[in-house]
Amino acid sequence: MTIYDRSVRELACGLFERGLGHRAAAAHLGVPAKAVEKWFLTYRAVGRDALLDMGAHRRYDYETKVAAASAVVDGGMAGPEAMRRFGIASESPLRSWCRLYREGGAAALRPKPKGRPRKASAPATREQELEREVRRLEAQVAYLKKSIALKAELGLLPGSGRRP
Repeated sequence: MTIYDRSVRELACGLFERGLGHRAAAAHLGVPAKAVEKWFLTYRAVGRDALLDMGAHRRYDYETKVAAASAVVDGGMAGPEAMRRFGIASESPLRSWCRLYREGGAAALRPKPKGRPRKASAPATREQELEREVRRLEAQVAYLKKSIALKAELGLLPGSGRRP
């Protein structure tokens, strides 16, 4: 999917304002007719400013999503009218919200947490704490044994025969 920058959409707005339809504007701009048709629908539904802001990936709050989806699904409101009333810049998110609303109701439109889920850590049992302490002490003993062996090898221990 090609994303066209704001300047191309501005030219399209000028053509729409002069009375050209989406096919004529697409031929004039050298842009696929399907893309210009979406722009034309957005232009008619919510106006020039919304069409020019289309590439900005706007975020909508939960209440707006639920109200728009409910108006379309439950209230029978037309998509372009819902876009105009709720200030939605593109038809794609509205369609997605309506699908989710039909499948799972308003709860399906709640924001999802981002990123990797946190690991739920239950408090350690007494047995786990003791095992952790045993491992720590074993590591400490192993370190001390190596340290003593190294000092003996270098002759740094009393009675090892070597003096520094």
